[in-house]
Formats: sequence, C-alpha cells, structure tokens
Amino acid sequence: MTSTVVDPGRWLRRFHPAPKAATERLLLFPHAGGAASFYLPYSATLSGRFDVLAVQYPGRQERRSEAQVSEIGALAEQIAEALAGPDDRPLTFFGHSMGAIVAYEVALRLEHAGRPAPAHLFASGRRAPSRYREERIHQRDAAGVLAEVVELGGTDPAVLRDPELVAMVMPALRADYTAIESYRHRPGQRVTCPITAIFGDADPRTSEEEAQAWAEHTSGPFALHKLPGDHFYLVAGKDAVVRILDQQLSSPVRPS
Repeated sequence: MTSTVVDPGRWLRRFHPAPKAATERLLLFPHAGGAASFYLPYSATLSGRFDVLAVQYPGRQERRSEAQVSEIGALAEQIAEALAGPDDRPLTFFGHSMGAIVAYEVALRLEHAGRPAPAHLFASGRRAPSRYREERIHQRDAAGVLAEVVELGGTDPAVLRDPELVAMVMPALRADYTAIESYRHRPGQRVTCPITAIFGDADPRTSEEEAQAWAEHTSGPFALHKLPGDHFYLVAGKDAVVRILDQQLSSPVRPS
C-alpha cells in the first residue's frame, strides 16, 4: 500500500457523538452516487453501541469541489490511509452496493499492510467481487444514467426532477459507475475476516448465487441473509439489517 498523506477529516463523518463506552467502530460505505448522509438513520440507531462513522467520497456534498475518483483501487487506497492513526479499537465494515466492493478492497489493503483490519465485513446489495455483468451505464448520456437510478430507487425523486440538482450529482454518479463497472478482482486475493452478505430478494442487480459467492473471498466464516425488498431493501428493512448486525457481532457467524 502506497503511503500518502490523507486527512481523515475529509473522508470520515460522525453524525452522532461516540458513546464513552463504545469499544468498537462501525464504518459505513455508501453506494454509487451516494453520500455519507445516506446512513444517518443507521447512525442514529447504532450510535448507542458503536462509534459510527460514514465514508464521504470526494465530489459530493461538502466535497463537491474536489475531483472525482473513478477507480476503485485508488478510492480504497485513500480510505485505507484515512484510517491510519492511533485508534486501535475493533473495526466493522458495512458497505452497500459499490460500497461493499470499496469496503472489501480497503480491508485487503489494511491486511496486506499489517494494519488493524476489520473484524467483520458486511457486504450488502452487491454481487461478489469475482462475479461480473457487462454493464455500461457510465457510458450513457445523462438521461440514461438517471434511468438506472430511477430503476434502482433509493434516491429522493425531488432530486431527479430538479435540473440543477441533477447537474450537481451527475459527475459523482458517472465517476462511481465508471469505477464499479471497470472493477475487476485480482485472482487469489481474499480477506481473513468473516463476511456476511445481505441482499434483497427482488434486487435486479444481485442474485442469490452472486451473493453466495462472497464466501469465496474470505478464509474466515461466511453467512448469507436474504431479506424482502429490491436493491435498496436496507431503507425500509433497516430494523432487519440491525438485527443481523447484532446477531453476527455477538455470536459466531452462521448461515440464516
């Protein structure tokens, strides 16, 4: 892992004060086009137990003026460097969609560098790193990219009706789709921490077989959970996701 100077304050958001008794950190990775604020409801629910942090990718919200990062490896490298520091409390990663792949690549980099790596990785709404589909959404015009966003849901419709807001979010959307659609896993790579994969039973972008294949990417335990819903099942299904987090972090990983 290349050593660079990365300001953690630019990359990590804490929406609720960390409880004094928090002995673990929970790091949340957003989806393509998403921002740290997507996880506000999760932070509100889980901050009593964890020091909850959400990753803020460049090119959105208060980082809007910064250059986009359109390559997963480069993004993971910078996030891994942002996690460097004296805090050695156990880490749990939770990533949704593109965020699951970013979280996995960050975990690989931390392990390879001999630095504190996540004790558990939750991969939500995303097929395994070695499972690909030929997708070219990043090459579409703006209307075509928005059509994908509408199909998947998870975005406030008011944003998609406002031309100024669309123009504001389009660069981040296109960069993220470029990153995830060009991503290819390096054969032979896998993490040692447990992985729990979660997906919606009506998700058009992740099948059960593709989610199950996350088992190939860890030398540790693996569990798979199927919940009701589409690609953004975790919005309405937050309570179910929180229950899975509680179950898997308080007991040995086991399939559901």
